[in-house]
Amino acid sequence: MSTASQTRSSPLTDATALPMVRDATDADLLAIQAIYAQHVLHGVASFEETPPSVDELRGRHASVLSHGMPYLVAEVEGTIAGYCYATPYRPRAAYRNTIEDSIYMDHAFRGRGIGRVLLQALIERCETGPWRQMVAVIADGGSGGSASLHRSLGFEVIGTLKAVGFKHGRWLDTTLMQRALGTGDAALPDPRPV
Repeated sequence: MSTASQTRSSPLTDATALPMVRDATDADLLAIQAIYAQHVLHGVASFEETPPSVDELRGRHASVLSHGMPYLVAEVEGTIAGYCYATPYRPRAAYRNTIEDSIYMDHAFRGRGIGRVLLQALIERCETGPWRQMVAVIADGGSGGSASLHRSLGFEVIGTLKAVGFKHGRWLDTTLMQRALGTGDAALPDPRPV
């Protein structure tokens, strides 16, 4: 059985330890896979039903980086507490200035403010790029902590798609949230290709 807890090298000694946010590396993928597997198997934050392998996540990590987008981890006392990344919102060219965020936390670290630190770092990194809008697709109709986290960082609810997923024996809604990056739509986008 693979869990995020089993990837820890030592128990945490300080429940208030601040995370170090950094770029994810290939060495982090085992911990990332364990965190994600828990969400896939037991939660609704992901609509996948079978956890991807480390090799599959390696390809996804490479894809994020190939788009020049950030893929970050939060590390607490040597343990990966969570991770987040940005991806293109849609593949069509006119969407090139809009990105989507994804964030997943190890359940052992929830409620400690680490997700906020991690998502804030992602937003700040994305604001240094050419992107103007960030979209979050929040599962379960935005009823959990993810919606609160996103709201606290300037995301607004745009709408809810009803019963678009079915997992763990029930229909699931997704709530779309959005925030501007940098100047948003107050100016024309950078003419350079994204």
